Formats: sequence, C-alpha cells, structure tokens
Amino acid sequence: MKKNYILQLFVLAFLFAFQMGTSQSSLANNEFGSTIQNWLNQHKDKYQLSENDLSSLLVSDAYYSKKTKINHVYVNQAYQGIKIHNAISTVAVRNSVIFHYGNGLLSDIASKVNTTTPLIDAQTAINSVVTTYNLGAVSNLQVLESSEGKHLFSNGGVSKRDIPVQLVYQTTRDGSLRLAWDLSIYTLNGKNWYSVRVDAVSGTPLETNDWIVTCNFGDNNHSNHTHTSHSQDDTVDLFKSTNAMPDGSSYNVFPIPVESPSHGPIQLVLDPSNVVASPFGWHDIDGAAGPEYTITRGNNVWAQDDIDGNDDDMGISPDGGASLTFNFPFDDNQEAVNYLNASLTNLFYMNNIMHDVWYQYGFDEASGNFQENNYGNGGVGGDFVFADGQDGSGINNATFGTPAEGGNPGMTMFLWSARVNPLVVNGGTLDGSYPIATASFGGTLGSPITGTLGLVVDDNASASTDANDACDAITNGGNISGKIAILRRGSCEFGVKVVAAENQGAIAVVVVNNIAGVPTPMGPGAVGDTATIPSVMVSQADGEALISAINNGETISVTLSGGYQRDGSLDNSIVAHEYGHGISSRLAGGPSSPNCLGNAEQMGEGWSDWFALMLTMKASDLPETGRGIATYSNSQPIDGQGIRPFRYSPDTAINPLTYADTNDATNISQPHGIGSIWATMLWDLTWKYIEKYGFDPDVYNGTGGNNKIMQLVIDGLKLQNCNAGFVGGRSGLLAADMALTNGEDQCMIWEVFAARGLGLNASQGTAQSRTDQVEDFNEPPASNPTLQNCTSLSVDEFKASNYSIYPNPTNDILNIKVKKSFGEVKITLSDINGRVVLKTTKTLNDNATLNIGKLQSGLYILTIKGEAINTNDKILKK
Repeated sequence: MKKNYILQLFVLAFLFAFQMGTSQSSLANNEFGSTIQNWLNQHKDKYQLSENDLSSLLVSDAYYSKKTKINHVYVNQAYQGIKIHNAISTVAVRNSVIFHYGNGLLSDIASKVNTTTPLIDAQTAINSVVTTYNLGAVSNLQVLESSEGKHLFSNGGVSKRDIPVQLVYQTTRDGSLRLAWDLSIYTLNGKNWYSVRVDAVSGTPLETNDWIVTCNFGDNNHSNHTHTSHSQDDTVDLFKSTNAMPDGSSYNVFPIPVESPSHGPIQLVLDPSNVVASPFGWHDIDGAAGPEYTITRGNNVWAQDDIDGNDDDMGISPDGGASLTFNFPFDDNQEAVNYLNASLTNLFYMNNIMHDVWYQYGFDEASGNFQENNYGNGGVGGDFVFADGQDGSGINNATFGTPAEGGNPGMTMFLWSARVNPLVVNGGTLDGSYPIATASFGGTLGSPITGTLGLVVDDNASASTDANDACDAITNGGNISGKIAILRRGSCEFGVKVVAAENQGAIAVVVVNNIAGVPTPMGPGAVGDTATIPSVMVSQADGEALISAINNGETISVTLSGGYQRDGSLDNSIVAHEYGHGISSRLAGGPSSPNCLGNAEQMGEGWSDWFALMLTMKASDLPETGRGIATYSNSQPIDGQGIRPFRYSPDTAINPLTYADTNDATNISQPHGIGSIWATMLWDLTWKYIEKYGFDPDVYNGTGGNNKIMQLVIDGLKLQNCNAGFVGGRSGLLAADMALTNGEDQCMIWEVFAARGLGLNASQGTAQSRTDQVEDFNEPPASNPTLQNCTSLSVDEFKASNYSIYPNPTNDILNIKVKKSFGEVKITLSDINGRVVLKTTKTLNDNATLNIGKLQSGLYILTIKGEAINTNDKILKK
C-alpha cells in the first residue's frame, strides 16, 4: 500500500531482487538438487515427463519446517533458462529422501513453446497493460535495474510501486506456451494490484491475476436485531505466553476468542505479544530492547486510518505514549469516526495476533511471513502489513493484497452500511412496527428519536392539490415544531419537503408514499443537502393509516431508530479472514509465487473463513451449532446467517454442501461460494479432531484437536501443488498428517472428505475450470497399504506403545521390537505406489529384523498384521 518507507530502508538492488521475487537459481545449486533431479528422472514416466522437460529446472523457494523436519523445495520448470509461469512442483525432502511430491511440471514443453525471442520490449508490455486497464498516461518511465531478462522500471506515474518485468512462458487454453512479459502494476487508487502476462510477440495480455483479494462481504438480506453494547470489563490477560521482554503495553480490544462487539465486551489486555513470534514486542523493528514506535506500528503491522480514501501514508495512528497504553474508549452507538482510536487499536491487535498465533504452526520468517525485521531467522524482511482502517474509498468490503515475499502486503478495512430499524408506533390503535426506507441526505438515524407526529399543512398555492405535501409554504409551523413531521410525497422534490419542515422546527420527517407498494429510498434533489434532520418514507397504506388516525384526534408517538455504520476493524472474523489470504498466498507454491491461488477451483476464501473460525472458537461451542461469518458487520445476531450460502456446521441439515456444488455457477459464486465448500470440509474435519483429541483454549501451545488441525492445515498448504484444486488440497493435508503423525489420522481425514464428496475417486478436472469437478463418496479400501490400520484393533486391545521400529531412517537393517508377544504375523513392505516389495511371515515374540539394504532409497510403508496387531509405519530408506 505505501512504499516510501521501504524505499528509505533498502538500496535499489535489493529492492529489485525482492520485487521480482526471490532470485531463482538452478536446481543443481540447491543442497538437495541432485536428490530431486535423480528422483524426477526415475519417476518421469509416471508424470509423463521427458528428459528434456526436466533439463532446465529452477528453485523458486526453499526453506525448512521445524515441526515436520521437512526441507521444502519449490521447483519451477523452465525452457532454455526462461521459467514457465506457475509450472511449480512442491518437493518435500526429509532425511535426504523425497518424502512428498506435488507435481506442477508440464510435459513435452519443447513442442509447445512459440519462440525464445520477444518481438516487443518490456516498456511496450507496460504500455499495453496501462491501456487495457485504463490506468492513465505513462510518464517518465525509466529503467532502474536490468539483468538477464529481468527489468525494474520506475512507477511511470501509473503505479504505486516500481514496476518489475520479467520474461516467462505463459500456458494458454490450447496448451501452448507463449513467451510473455510478466509484470505487476499497483494502481494509484490502491484498488487493484495487477499481475499480468503480456504476449511478447503480439503485446496482448494473456492472463491477469489481481493480488488484491476483494471479499465483498456485504449482503442486502439482513434481519433486524437489537444490539446491546457491552461495558468495559476488568483488565485481562488472555492466551498470552510468557514474554521474555515485556514492554508494558496494553490494548483495549476485543481479545480472541471474542469475535466482535456483539460477542463479548471490550477488554484491556496486557503484554499480549508472544515471545517466540515477536520477541521484542509489537512496537520494535531493530531487535533491541525498547520500542521504536509508540503508535500502532511495529515489526508486524502499521495500522492507520484512511478516511479520505487516498491510500497514502498520512493517516492517523493512535499513540499509546511512552507507556504504550492504548486504552481508548469505545461505544458503537455513534458515528464510527468518534471511536477511531479504539478501532485502529483493535486492527493493530488482531493483525499481530494473527502473526503471532500462526507463527507457532509454521508461518514464520523462512516460509514468508510478514515482518519488517526477520531477526536473523531467514526469509526476506521488509514486508510488514500496511493495515488501513475506516477506508473512505468504499463500503461493505475488505481487501488484502499479497505480493511476493519482500513486498509489503496491504489490508484495507471499510465501514458497513447501517441497518435501519422500522418505524415503531408506541401504543394506540396502530401500535406496532412499520417498514421504512431512508433518505440519502440529511441526518442519520443513530440514537433513537422519539416524538409525536405532527401533520404538515401548507397553503396549497401551487399546482399541487395536496395541502399535506409541504410543496408550498407551511402554514401550521407551530403544530410541527419539536415534533416528527408527517407529510405526503406529492410532486415536489424530497429535499424541498424535508428542508421546509426543518425550517419550521421539525426534528425528523416521515414521508408517506403516494403509490402502492414498498417505501422507496429518497434522494436530495437540488436543496436536500442543506437538511440536517433525518427523514424516512413509509408505504402509502401505512402512512395513510397514520394520517387518518391523526385526523381522528389521536396523538401518535413514534420512534425512529437505525444504527450507525459498523466498523469492519472491530469484526475479528473479517480481520482474520483478510490476513488469512496473506497466509495462504505465501504458503501455496512458495513465498515467491503469489499467483498459485489464481485458478478457478482455488480455495483461498475457504482457508480464510476457516482461519477466522479457528481464532474465534470457544470451549463452549458445539459442533451442531452453525457459525456465520461477519455477522457483526452485517448487523445480524450472533446466530445469524452470515455472508455465506450456509452457516458452517458438520450437520448437513444446516450445511448440505458437497463437492459437486462447486460446479453450480448459478447458486455458488466464485471464489467465495467455492471457498465456502472447502471451509465446510475443513470445519467438519476440525470437529472430528476435537472429538478425538479434545479442545484446548491455548491457541499458542495447546495440544487439543483444534491445535492439531491448525498445524495440519499450515503444513498442508506448504505441501500442496501450485494451482491446486480440492483434490490437491486434500492430498496436501494427507501428506501433512504422514509428516506429523506417521499417518495416525489418515482414515479420519479420508472419512470426512469422502462424506462431502471428496472421496477416493473424486476428480477436480483441470485447474482452470470450475465446472468439471466429479464428486465421489468412497473411502480407500482397507487393502490400501497406507490405510490398513483403518480396520485395526481398538485402543483398548492394542497400543502403539507396545512396539517400536528402529533405526528409521535406515541404510539396511530394520529392527522390530515388541513389549508383548503378538505370535505369528505377516509383514509386508510397500513402496509409495502401493507395490509390495517385501513380504514375509515371522513370529513376533521379542525382536525381529528385516534387511532392506537392496531396496532403492525412498519412502516405504511397513505393515504388520496378526490376530492382535494391525499397524502401518512409514519407513525411510537411505
């Protein structure tokens, strides 16, 4: 979002490197390059690859994950040194052998490329994008850096950032590979961050991704409800792990798992930073004791307002002073700008919470998280989050833009339309509520306005034949002064009526429609902008009934109430959702490849909903209770529908979605509706994990089922292939379970996905189509060598602690040691394709050995089956 600060910190050469993404190097230069190259050569037929397809491989990213002990290497296919855009394979190396492989390489590439020589230059490609998207006129475009097909241009007056351009090959719908210029432009209005491949021969844009994910949470169908504001509770310290360097900071916020002001009270939290993720607190950037900032700015995020919507770096950031005390008052029964400091404090808090919590599960510096200073822990720094609150450029929305590692992501939070309550008649013959429509001018309905209705009478001097429409001079001003004026729609502008009534002392206006049907919104006309009182319309039938009662001598008291605009920065589910886009974009395909979630079936919205659900989950929650997303911002009750087709629940009576529904373009939107189906599956799996392992409210260091699946999802994202669909996402999770538990929960994972149609034979079709998915409800058969323990004996009958296998990994001899006699057992060893490579029968009373020295290095599944034992173990052969 804002770049000046980054430019001040980094020299141009380094800036060029990270704007282009982490420099790609030859696979041969990687520590595990020969291991990966040999494995690919051995398995090339399985993936229909030739030696030529594997002859020019680059490493786009490589890092180590502590929890799984996996070295992640992201291999980018190239042709004659020019990379193929998004042709990225995910390779997991563990103990120097290939643990998991997610293929993203293309076959027969030599026959598909059109040329190796561009006919247009990089500057022409930039001009093409500017013209295509009407970005203005390019001015003073200069080359700042150039090297081996990569160029860095100045912003040219059309981009908020300098413009990186690089030669790549782009896959087209017919399967060909077109030489293209890959470039990104961050539009001056901050609404789009276009990543475009421009044909290097014709100059035509071939593919565009927008790094700014626009969530469009708003929905017009909302139920009315009464919102009770919570008072400030005592100071609390929730979910805080010990901070080795406490800075005394405190924040008046809605602390997790409180989702919003609807869900719980605002509270003062003390020293909430986590020692592992933010060892110097939230206001540090130099890695030394003491904060560099006393405002809502630090190593992980800079939160400020953008009320004017111009996306600069001149917004307000609350200042906590030397004591870092961000204890600002909050009451949402007023205009949002009046509690701006409290809002931005919560935005700052929640961004840091997302940083610190997910750091525990592996979204760290090496894997591409968002930090200014990486404190020597790997990765590329300089990419803290710019978070704008109460942004004035839109409404009912939230966005997150994620460039490649080293570039600052941007979060934009908006206000939300107020949901206006009906007109309420307080007693009498017409006691009750009546629908209304509001005016787009004059005062807003925030705090309730109660008053007596006063019928307007004018002198009827014009062509109007209605003396109650205020189209002429009002003659009974004394009857409406201090009251809520009621008048008919008539033939003059709405603004004329309202201003006339206000000039006679009316405190509000009720306009009676002059045609049948529902009331309609009202515009200001020529003079309405001078009105300061609120006005509403009621239907013709309701309004005429009110006028008739007044004419019959009744005194009618009414209450008009609405609601002030809601602030998305106070809705932790939205902040978590948006930050979640950054997590999934950096982890899928590696931190240098932010376009790996651009395919039609991608599940980014689903992960983001799930991230939000996990951090607002409570011990008292029940699986059958549905969860809506963004209920606060949408002025819904806490058990409201939210903004997805169905609330999230494992109960199919509440949420019936299955994999086949991804094909439904009429009722299921892309990407939000498709994402909600993925989140539904993840939510089902979450409750299965909790059912098995329990719930732990400690989201940092807990050991419950919720903690286990949080770890599973982060590692699954790292392991899935670039441009994955649901099947690829499922495969990543299954691989993560093998890495984390040796496959202990494989059967449970299969059971959950199969129940929603993502079973063994489900097909995701092509990555770029959302209408070719095929669902299947079958689980893998028990004969599958990796899943034979799905039918194993119960925990009471057999305990895994009764046997051990060592050394693992091994070069040749594998020892099986047991603590009790299991009698005669059948032992098989299968490769990762299910082929049995060793089969024997042994009496397992004490120790047994297997010699696997003649087998090739790699991953194998050891199965031991007898009357009292049925196990599977993953074996790594060096």
